[in-house]
Amino acid sequence: MTTIQETALDQPLLRPAALGELRLPNRVVMAPATRARAYNDDLVPTEMHVAYYTQRAGAGLIVTEGTWVSERAIGFVNVPGIYSEAQVAAWRRVTGAVHALGGRIVLQLWHTGAASHPDHLGGERPAGPSAIDLEEKSFTATGPKPTVTPREMTAEDIEAAIEDHRAAAANAHRAGFDGVEVHAIGPYLIPQFLNPRLNHRTDAYGGDRARRSRLLLEIIDAVAAPWNGCGTGVRLSPYWTSGHFQADEETLADYDALVQELNDHPVAYLHLRGPDPSGAPDLDAFARYRRRFDGPLIANGGFDRETGNAAIEAGAADAVSFARPFIANPDLVTRFALRRDLAEGDPATYYTGGAEGYVDYPTSTWQDA
Repeated sequence: MTTIQETALDQPLLRPAALGELRLPNRVVMAPATRARAYNDDLVPTEMHVAYYTQRAGAGLIVTEGTWVSERAIGFVNVPGIYSEAQVAAWRRVTGAVHALGGRIVLQLWHTGAASHPDHLGGERPAGPSAIDLEEKSFTATGPKPTVTPREMTAEDIEAAIEDHRAAAANAHRAGFDGVEVHAIGPYLIPQFLNPRLNHRTDAYGGDRARRSRLLLEIIDAVAAPWNGCGTGVRLSPYWTSGHFQADEETLADYDALVQELNDHPVAYLHLRGPDPSGAPDLDAFARYRRRFDGPLIANGGFDRETGNAAIEAGAADAVSFARPFIANPDLVTRFALRRDLAEGDPATYYTGGAEGYVDYPTSTWQDA
């Protein structure tokens, strides 16, 4: 006869963990996933956001969708911000509901930089580290459009971007979040500065590996203040490949040095996106950076219950984050605990702006067993 002890507590994913001062009842982290449901002119979270995150409060930790640190950070339609009083008040309803159910939730801070488009910025060109087109797509109100050649950020622009992150972190603290996570993955602002193919600057923010890392490190220091240096996660994607981004050995070596440098800054955890998740997760890819970072590591990219348990058991990660599984399975932790099959999400509703495919996925029932 199978007991609850055997089905649940023997799974590494369901053991408690600590990420800095965050105490997690399990190691199943809800990864940030853009859902484009802030369908209003002021990009304010709605009651659907309250329902969505509350439904998933059983996660050991919720990391919200990437959230705009300012109006000049915007680069995707219907994504909420954290720069206005109305947004702060709305997010406070989200955190209050999640906390009422015993959950923990951090806000991911997002700035798209040169990956934005004039359609998002009142016709103005976006700004990046150098005047080099990313050759990516920007999701606008009329569909995906090619990026344009950005203007090179001035020293004042860089200072403003850091201040935007600082103010957004302070707003997140007022909104009741348990911390923030710095969005530093994909083709967006911070990875643009880290990338020597896009960053041709000759000032303090470009020219060599250390100076290309300076923006990220200054942002980390800025956003850590509201939590006394204990509530800041960082999400990195050294294996990202698109446009000017290559996961070659030079890039991986740059990230080796960057991850090592994080140990000298107030980072509560490192959230690492692995290689292309189309196949089985490559634990060696995570181990490369785990050896260099002294704090907790969250692994992300193509994991399921079995491979997630294996990653923690092998010591490759302290927790594992899941994006698509949490979209279709609000009770993902329960399904893992009871070894139940997972529902499949509908990609056609990922960014559609309504309740369908957002808050209407059912939880499993006894008859589903």
